[in-house]
Amino acid sequence: MEVPPPSLLQVPDTGDARDLYFMAHAFQEAVSAGQRGEVPVGAVVVLEDRILARAGNRCEELRDPTAHAEMLALTSACAEVGHGRLLDCELYCTLEPCFMCAGALLHARVGRLVFGARDPKFGACVSLAELPSDTRLNHRYPIREGVYADESAAMLRAFFAERRE
Repeated sequence: MEVPPPSLLQVPDTGDARDLYFMAHAFQEAVSAGQRGEVPVGAVVVLEDRILARAGNRCEELRDPTAHAEMLALTSACAEVGHGRLLDCELYCTLEPCFMCAGALLHARVGRLVFGARDPKFGACVSLAELPSDTRLNHRYPIREGVYADESAAMLRAFFAERRE
């Protein structure tokens, strides 16, 4: 499950390489979360090739069920830009966002979502619902799934297998 560290020198200018670059940062946040005993999910918010915010899950540490990586990264990114709208931002997350997080992305007017593994139990972007593309809502955002999906899913499986032991 070795993931190459992202180069800190230059962001690749092609779509796939760019997505891999930023997802590697989210993956590093997930690894850190898992090392802290949290469910290993990581997220980064990107604006114009610059990471505005990064976070890993902190639900256990903060004793807060809303302290998902996506929520923490969104909050930090909004503080960074000075308002609650992230129209030109992209969120990279190692796991498909749940209903709470997908809804927060809608409220923040995020421009795009890239995620790794699907979440068949809670995922609200493709698995259980398709909130990002729901035409009944006043905002929609494109998604790309599957970036580091195998690595993210393997890390989650290993984490939960260890907890069951």
